[in-house]
Amino acid sequence: MEEDKNLLVIAVTEHLPKEDDGRQAEEAVAPELSAQLLVKNRDKFEVLGGIVDWWLYVKNIESEEKGYIPSTCVVPLKDDLTDEESKAIDNGEELTAGLLNMSVDFKFFPHAPVQKSLVNRDPCPEDSTNIFYRISFWWLNRLIYTGFKRPLTDADLWALKKSNRALAVVPPLRKKWKEAETSLRASSRSQHMEPTDNERAELKADDVEEEVKFSSDDKKKEKRPSLPRIIVGHFRSSFLLAIFFKLLNDCIMFVQPQILRLIIAYTEDKNNPSGKWRGYVLSISIFAVALTQSIALQQYFHIVFTLGMKIRTAVIGMVYEKALLLNNSARKESTAGEMVNLMSVDAQRLMDLMTYVNTVWSAPLQIIVSLYFLYNTMGVSILAGVGVMILLIPVNLLVSRFARSIQVKQMTSKDLRLKMMNEILNGMKVLKLYAWETSFMKSISKLRNKELKHLKNASYLNASFAFTFTCAPFLVSLATFAIYVLTGNELTASKAFVAISLFNILRFPLVMLPNIIVSIIQAQVSLKRLTDFLSLDELDPGNVEKTMPDHIGSQAIHVENGTFSWDKSEKPTLKDINLNIPSGSLVAVVGQVGCGKSTLLSSLLGETEKQHGKVYVQGSVAYVPQQAWIQNATLRDNILFGKTFDWKRYAKVIHTCALQTDLDILPGGDLTEIGEKGINLSGGQKQRVSLARSVYFDADIYLLDDPLSAVDSHVGKHIFDKVIGPRGKLRKKTRVLVTHGISFLPQVDQIIVLQDGRISEVGTHEELVKNQGAFAEFLSTYATEQQANLEYTETPDLEIVEETDGLHLGMGQSLERLDDSSHIDVPQNNLRKRADSLSVITVDTADLDCQLTRPDQEQIDKMIEEEKSKTGRVKFSVFWAYAKSLTVFLSLCIFMFVLIGEGSAVASGIWLARWSSTSVTSDKERDLFLGVYGGLGLSQAIFVLFASICMALGSRIASRQLHENMLVNIMHSPMSFFETTPQGRIMNRFSKDISGIDDIVPRTVITFLRTFFSVVGAIFTISFATPIFLAVIVPLGVLYILIQRVYVASSRQLKRIESVSRSPIYNNFLETINGTSTIRAFGQQQRFIQGNYFIVDENQVAYYPSVASNRWLAVHLEFVGNLITFFAALFAVINRDTLESGLVGLSITYALQITSTLNWMVRMSSELETNIVSVERVKEYSETPTEAEWIISDRRPPDDWPEQGNIAVEEFDLKYREGLPLVLKNINCNIKPGEKIGIVGRTGAGKSTLTLALFRILERAGGKIVVDGIDIATIGLQDLRSRLTIIPQDPVLFSGTLRLNLDPFDYHTDEELWKILEISHLKNFVSGLEQGLLHPVSEGGENLSVGQRQLVCLARALLRKSKVLVLDEATAAVDLETDELIQQTIRREFADRTVFTIAHRLNTIMDYTRVMVLDKGFMVEFDTPQALLAQQGIFYSMACDAGLA
Repeated sequence: MEEDKNLLVIAVTEHLPKEDDGRQAEEAVAPELSAQLLVKNRDKFEVLGGIVDWWLYVKNIESEEKGYIPSTCVVPLKDDLTDEESKAIDNGEELTAGLLNMSVDFKFFPHAPVQKSLVNRDPCPEDSTNIFYRISFWWLNRLIYTGFKRPLTDADLWALKKSNRALAVVPPLRKKWKEAETSLRASSRSQHMEPTDNERAELKADDVEEEVKFSSDDKKKEKRPSLPRIIVGHFRSSFLLAIFFKLLNDCIMFVQPQILRLIIAYTEDKNNPSGKWRGYVLSISIFAVALTQSIALQQYFHIVFTLGMKIRTAVIGMVYEKALLLNNSARKESTAGEMVNLMSVDAQRLMDLMTYVNTVWSAPLQIIVSLYFLYNTMGVSILAGVGVMILLIPVNLLVSRFARSIQVKQMTSKDLRLKMMNEILNGMKVLKLYAWETSFMKSISKLRNKELKHLKNASYLNASFAFTFTCAPFLVSLATFAIYVLTGNELTASKAFVAISLFNILRFPLVMLPNIIVSIIQAQVSLKRLTDFLSLDELDPGNVEKTMPDHIGSQAIHVENGTFSWDKSEKPTLKDINLNIPSGSLVAVVGQVGCGKSTLLSSLLGETEKQHGKVYVQGSVAYVPQQAWIQNATLRDNILFGKTFDWKRYAKVIHTCALQTDLDILPGGDLTEIGEKGINLSGGQKQRVSLARSVYFDADIYLLDDPLSAVDSHVGKHIFDKVIGPRGKLRKKTRVLVTHGISFLPQVDQIIVLQDGRISEVGTHEELVKNQGAFAEFLSTYATEQQANLEYTETPDLEIVEETDGLHLGMGQSLERLDDSSHIDVPQNNLRKRADSLSVITVDTADLDCQLTRPDQEQIDKMIEEEKSKTGRVKFSVFWAYAKSLTVFLSLCIFMFVLIGEGSAVASGIWLARWSSTSVTSDKERDLFLGVYGGLGLSQAIFVLFASICMALGSRIASRQLHENMLVNIMHSPMSFFETTPQGRIMNRFSKDISGIDDIVPRTVITFLRTFFSVVGAIFTISFATPIFLAVIVPLGVLYILIQRVYVASSRQLKRIESVSRSPIYNNFLETINGTSTIRAFGQQQRFIQGNYFIVDENQVAYYPSVASNRWLAVHLEFVGNLITFFAALFAVINRDTLESGLVGLSITYALQITSTLNWMVRMSSELETNIVSVERVKEYSETPTEAEWIISDRRPPDDWPEQGNIAVEEFDLKYREGLPLVLKNINCNIKPGEKIGIVGRTGAGKSTLTLALFRILERAGGKIVVDGIDIATIGLQDLRSRLTIIPQDPVLFSGTLRLNLDPFDYHTDEELWKILEISHLKNFVSGLEQGLLHPVSEGGENLSVGQRQLVCLARALLRKSKVLVLDEATAAVDLETDELIQQTIRREFADRTVFTIAHRLNTIMDYTRVMVLDKGFMVEFDTPQALLAQQGIFYSMACDAGLA
C-alpha cells in the first residue's frame, strides 16, 4: 500500500450502527454509536490515516461523511483498478481475489474472497461454448482426450463455476435457515414473550454468528424449520428447468411404439411395392425421435447432478459452520464420528436423491399414458396386466418399510463403530503402551457383527426385491396375452410387440417408483438427522459482553456474581464468581485439581453456560489451552495462525518462547510439517508452539491455561521471564495465568485462589501469605524444597527487551548471517545492557542459533505422505481378490445363474415372435404357446433370485473378511504408520470404503452382469432376426468400445482424484472439532469456514467434470444405440419380403431397449471399477507393514517376569524412522532392581524416546536392552508391554465407563478397583458420582479435568503391579498438591520396584537413587543427585533455575 494513496474499501454486507454495535468486530472495542457510519452494500470508502484495524476511520466516497465502520463488512480494493474492473464492480458483479489489495492483513477482512483456486486453474469452457457443444457435451472433449492419452492430474482440471462454489451456495442457504428458525421461534413464543424480547430475537437472528437461546425444556415440542422446503425454495429455478426437460423426454418416449406399429404394418403389407419410400421415412424418423429424446434426457440429468453437487456443498458447509457454534451439551449429543457421517453419508444420499426425485411425478404420468396406449392396442385384456401391477404395489410398500427400519438400525451401529474407531485411532499410542489392542478389537468386532446382521437382512430383502421385479414385467405381459388369447382374439405381431414395447416403457416407472420411494425414505432419515443437528443448541454469544460499562472502563475483565456450568441442566461448576482484572495486569489462578481453574478461563471465553451474572471482556483474546491444539500444517503456519508473516516479529516470538533449539533439531526448521495433533512434537514443544501462536497473535488479553506444565523447569523460567512475567514480552497485556508453579507467584500482581468452584481468596502474594488462609497452608506444604524462594526473581540485570529494541544479540547475528538484505541495527547502548545480561541466560538459550528458513529457501519437510491416487486401469487382481473373498464357488454360481436367467429371457422373446407370426388354430396349440412362454419367463425370475441369494451370502462373507483383515492389520501397525497417515484417511477407509464394500459393490456387480448379458442377448436377437445386421455390428462395436475406452480412462482418474480430495474435507473437519475452543477464542471462525469452502471446492473441481463426463458418455453411447435402432429398422424395411412380421417386431423392440441398456452397462462397468477401488484401498491397508509379533509362542517369558526389575542398556542407538538421523546415541547404563531413576534434559533431548524404546514402540537401531536377563527384542510385543507399566504424558481416556478405562479386560473385582481408587486419591470423587465405577466417560474423557484424567492413569498403573514403572512427565498437568499426593503414592506403592521418571519439576526427583541427564540424544551425566550437583554440570544449572541449588 503506497503511503500517498489511501486504501480503498467496498462494502459487501450492511452495517447499521444501532443494531450491530460491535458484533462484527468481535475482537475490538466499538466506537461511540454517533461516530459510526451507516454502511450499505457496495458503498465505497477511503480509509483515512492508513491504519487497518477492526474499526476503520473512513470517508464515504459519495457522501463525503467521515466516521468509523467495522472492517468485517468491507473488503480492500487494489489501487490500480482498470476502467473495466471498476465498471464491473459498479454493476454489482461478484468480487474476485484479483480485484483485492493483497498488501493488507486479511484477518480484518473475513469476507475477502481469497480463492487459491484462481491462481492456477483455467476457467471451465462450458460457459463460453456454443449451443451445439453444450447439448453434445463436446466442451469436455479436450479433457477426456487428455485423460485418454495420459492419466489426468489435478492440474488438468478447470476452476469451478462461480455459481457452484461454496461461497455462492452455503451462505444464502444458511441465511434462509436462520430466518426460518427465527420466524418459527417468534411465532411459537409470541404468546409467552413480551414484544420487546420478540423484537430482540428478530434482530439478533439476522446475524450469522448469533442466535437467541430459549430454555430447552420444551425443545422436543419445538417446531423446526423444514430443510427440504428451504432447499427447494433456494434452488427453485434449477428444479423448474429440470422438470421442463423431463417432461419433454416423457412425451417423446411414447412416439417410438407408434412408429414401431407403422413399421410392422409396413412389413406385413408385402403386396404394395409402391410404398417403399414410406419404410425409409419411418426408419429415419425413429432415429430422429430417439436422438431428440437422448438430448432432452441428458440435459435433464446434467441439471439435477449439478444441483445435487450444490446440495452436498451446502450440507457440508452448514454442518461445518454449525459444529463451530455448538455449545457443550450439544457437543455431547453429536460425536465427531456422527458429524463426519452427516457430511459423507447423508450428504451423499441427498445428492443421489436429486437424480431421481422427479420420478415422483413423472412415473405416474408415464404409467397413465402407457396404459392409455395399451388399451388402444389390446383392449380390455390389459386390465389383467394392470391387476398384477396393482397387486405388486403393497408388496413393494411392505419391503420398503422393512428396508427403512433395517437401515436406521444399520446407520446407528455404523455410527457407533466409527465413533469407537475414531477414539481408538486417537488413543492408539496408549493402547499400544498398555497392550490393550485385543480388548478394543473385540468391541469393534462386536459392533461390526451387529452391523453385518442388519446388512444380511437388507441383502435378503434386496434379493426378494430382485425376484419380484424380474417377475413383474413378465407376469404383466403373460397375464395380458393369456387373457387376450383366451378371450378368443388372435395375437398378431403388431399387437404383441407394440404391447411389449409399451410394457417396457411401463416397466421403468414401475421398477423405479418403489426404489425412489426407498431413496426418499433414506433421504428423509438423512434430512431428519441433518435437521436435528442444525437445530442443536449453540453457544450463547451473550455469555460474554465485549464492551465494558463506563464506570469500570479501566478493567480488562470484569465478572459480577457469575455462576457457570458446562451444561444448562447440570449443577454449577463455578459459583458466585466476582473478578476485577485491570488492564495490563498479571493474575495467577491457583487451586487443586478439579476446583474449576480451566472452567474459569472457559467462562471468560464464553464456552460454558452462564447461569447468571455478567461477564465483560474487553479487547481481543488469545488463549493457550492446557492441552495444546496443533494443526496438521507446518510449524510456521501453526504459529502464524492466519496472520501475515512478519519476519522480525516472528523471530522474536521464536526466541522468547524458547523454540530456537527445537528448530535446530527439526529436519525442516520451522517449515517442518507437523503431523496430526502435533504427533511428531514432544509435549513441551506443543505447549511452546501453542504459546508462540498466542504471542504472535498480539491480542489484548491472554488467557493461559497452565502453559508451563509440560516444559522443563529452566525452560519454564525462561518463558516466564521472557513472555509472561512482569518483564516479559507481554508485560503490557492483560494476562490470566492458571499455574501450579509456586515459584512464579511472588511476581504476579494478583492471585486468585479457587476452592471447590468458589473464589476463596484474592490478593497479592504478600497479602495472602499474611492472611494465613488456604493459600498460606498450600504454600507451606509445598514450598519447602523451593524455600530458596527463588533469588532469581531479584536479579537486577535481567534484560528488558523493549518491543522496538531490535532483536536479541544472538538472534541478530544469525539473522544477519541468513539474510544479508535485512541488516538489523542493534543500537549501541543496548549492546552494553545485553552484555551484562548474558550471564543470566540459561543453558536453554546459550546455544541460541536462529535457524529460521529464508523465504527463498523454503522447503517444506513433509511428515504426512500425500495420498496417492492410483493411475491406470483397475487390475484384474482386484476383481479376483473380491471374487475370492466372496468364495470362488459362490462367484461361479452367481455368474452361471445370471447367464441362464438372461438366456431364458431371450428364448421367451423368440418364442413370442414365433407365436405372433403363427396363425393359431387349435386350443391345444394356443395352450402350448402360452405354457412355454410362461415357463421361460418364470425360469428367468427364479435364476435371478438364485443369483441374488448367492450374492447376499457371498458379500456378507467378503464384508466380514475385508473389514476384519484391515482392522487386525491396522491394530498391528507400528506407531510410525499413525504418525505419517492422517486419521481422516484411515477413517475414510473404515467409513466410505467399507460401506461401499457392504452395499454398493455387490449391487454393482450383479447389475453389471445382468446388463452385460442382456446387451449380448439383444445383439443375438437382432442378428437372429436380420443376419445382415452382423455387418454393421462390427463397426458399431468398434465405435462403442472406443467411446467406452476413452471415457473410462478419464472417468476413472477423475473419480480417483475426487476421492483423494475428499479425505481432506474430513481431516480438516476432525481437526477443527478438536480445536473448536481455540478457534473461537481467537475469533478465527470465519477464516476456518473460508478454508473449509476452499477444501470442498477443490473436491467439487474433480467431481463436476466427472459427472459431466457421464453425460458426455451417455450422449455418445445413445447415439450408437440410436444407430442400432436405425439399422434394425432399415434392414427390416429392406428385407420385408423375406421376414416374418414377428421377427421384425422382436428385433426393433430389442433395438429400442438396447440404447438404455448400453448406457447402463458402461455406467455399471465404470461404477464397478470405481467402487471396486474400495476393495483395493481396504486391501492396501490390510497389507501395510506391521510391527513385530504380539506373542511369540516359543519365546514367552516366565509368568512372573520381570521378577526383580534389573535393566541393562548396552550401546543403545535409536532412530524414529528409516532415513532419519539417530535420536539416541550409544546409551549405556545398568539399573539395579528397585532403583529410582530420574531422567532430565531439555525438551526434545530424547527423554520420552528412551521410554518408547523400552516398550518397543520404536525399534532399536543398534545395541540392546536386557530386562531381568531377557533381551526385550526377542519376545512378543504384548508379552513385553503387558509386563511393564507406564503413566503416559497425555492422559488418554476412552468413551465408555470409568471401569472400562481402568480395567478393559475385566481382570479385577470391584473391591480391588475401589481399593486402587482410594490409593490414587479418586475415591471421594468417584463415590460422589451417581453411577460410581459405571460413570460414563465422554469421548476423549472430556467430562473429567486433565488432572483427574491423570489420576485415572495412575490408578491404571497401580492395578498392573509390575516391577518396572515409567512415569512420562506424568504429573505435568496437576497442581502441586496432587503432584505431591501422586509422588507419595508412587514412593509408597512402588517402593520395591524399578521406577523411571521423566521429570520437569526437579524437586520430584531430588530424592531418587540416580539421575540421568540427556542432551541431544547422548547420556551426558548419570549419578546420584548430590554427586551431580557437586559436578556443577547441566543438572546443576537446571537445579539453579528451579531454585533447588
